[in-house]
Parts: sequence; structure tokens; C-alpha cells
Amino acid sequence: MKKLSRGARALTGTAVAATLAAGTFGALSANAATPEAAPVAAVASAHTTQSTHLSVEAATKAARAALDEARKHNERVSVAVVDRNGNTVVTLRGDGAGPQSYESAVRKAYTSVSWNAPTSELADRLKKAPNLKDIPNTLFLAGGAPIAVKGAPIAGIGVAGAPSGELDEKFARAGVAALGR
Repeated sequence: MKKLSRGARALTGTAVAATLAAGTFGALSANAATPEAAPVAAVASAHTTQSTHLSVEAATKAARAALDEARKHNERVSVAVVDRNGNTVVTLRGDGAGPQSYESAVRKAYTSVSWNAPTSELADRLKKAPNLKDIPNTLFLAGGAPIAVKGAPIAGIGVAGAPSGELDEKFARAGVAALGR
């Protein structure tokens, strides 16, 4: 084994000491940033709300029921279920559904939950307030239906791809009805 010179030993010792110091400092810094070290403030329950959400299983059941209803009528559609905040929970693109149907289904679901109304009814409102169409991510075409609990919207289901919005909405309503079974 070759013996290191005095300068090499000093340099190696300095590097090892610096590495140990950095590791110790990093560990102390990491410990200082842990949640246990931060003070926890209690929030009064008067300042909070609770909301009901559709489970992934229920959203899948509704989407599957809508897609199955469309298949019974030999229609090729896409189905989307969004939560109360408009976030997509489930999407199913049926065999042969057009490429535009996927986004349209999501936007119809978003629109129906946003206004807690079927999109066919909202299409009528658009005649009185044409600026509604300018709201991002909305689509005022029949085919969306809200899913509500005690009158409050918790999700929306949208269907797109059938030759008419009335059929799309019929399939969406079949998805909502499946949740009552």
C-alpha cells in the first residue's frame, strides 16, 4: 500500500470533515423542517365545511351504465364523470367514439355540475345570456346531467358522440339513475 504524503493526508482529512459537517448540517436542517417542529394551530369547526363526494366506484358505475345504455342503441360515445369541483374522476371512451367526444363529454359534465342542471336546460339559458358560452371549459349542448345529494350537486356526468344531444342526455341520465339502484 502506498503511503500518502502529508499534504494529501491533510487534504483528505479536510474533505472528510467537510463531508461530515455538511451531512450533520443537512440532518439538522431536515429535522428543523419536519411538521413536528412547527407549531400546530387548532382551527375552530365554525371555520370549516364538509362536502359530499362521489366515490371512484360510484363514478365508474355511473359511467359504465351510461356507456351500456348507449351500446343498447348502437351509439358510439364517450362518457365523463367530474367531481363537485369539476375535476375528472372517470372517463370511458366507447369503441368507435369520435375523437371530439372525449373532451365534449368532460365539458358537458363540468357544465352540468357547475349549474346543477342538465345541459339541455342550460342551452335554453344561453339564448337569454349569450355570454355564458365564454366561461372556460363549459359546453352548452345537451348531454350533461348533474348528480346531486339533497339537492346539492356533488358530480356531473357528460356523454358525447351520439347523433343528437337528446340521446347523449338520455345516456347521461341512465348513468345518474344507476346510482339509485
